[in-house]
Amino acid sequence: MGQRSKATVLANLDRIREEIAGACARVGREPAEVRVVAAGKTVEPTALGWVLEAGVRDLGENYVRELQVKRAALPGATWHFIGTLQSHTAHHLAELADVVQTVVPGRALRRLARRAVASGRTVPVLIEVDFTGARTGVVPADLAGACDEVASTEGVDLVGLMTLPPITPAAEEARPYFVQLRELLRSVASRFPHMRELSMGMSLDYPVAVEEGATMVRIGTALFGERPPT
Repeated sequence: MGQRSKATVLANLDRIREEIAGACARVGREPAEVRVVAAGKTVEPTALGWVLEAGVRDLGENYVRELQVKRAALPGATWHFIGTLQSHTAHHLAELADVVQTVVPGRALRRLARRAVASGRTVPVLIEVDFTGARTGVVPADLAGACDEVASTEGVDLVGLMTLPPITPAAEEARPYFVQLRELLRSVASRFPHMRELSMGMSLDYPVAVEEGATMVRIGTALFGERPPT
């Protein structure tokens, strides 16, 4: 991968914003209803700083250590944890993350919540929904129970749902999963009316996700370019 340039990243951001505006126009939404979460895995703080300066306030990280380093380097952002929540590091997120998007009931959630309470914080969280049956996340049939458990946990505030749909060869094929997530949110909304966030859509399919109601799209490659192989 070649060196990132500020001009290229900002041009990518302009295109992403235009595509979000276009998707919103197609379905009668306002672009201000959709937040771009710049997914910064392996992206240097300098490049994240470019999009922060350009008005992207929401930055997402997959790993606790990267989040720790970048948060210290880039004050003023809203930091989203978008990686797998793990019990041995979850407690650190109570102080590092402003939003945790990948919550499921269990030990990791309890460790996050306990540390948040001890720190005098309440952390906004989203429940991760898994439509594949093979990834981390709550399967749709278990969502109502998961909402009950998370919503009753002191130290966290349940604000919505997140998903990473099965990999599809074309963006349009992801639409049914976005529709399902929107309908799942609707199904629990009467009991949890403050749950309004839908984090769905990434670099390959975010316009489709916006058409189906996404309030947050997590965009890395389309913004910063291809990541180096790991």
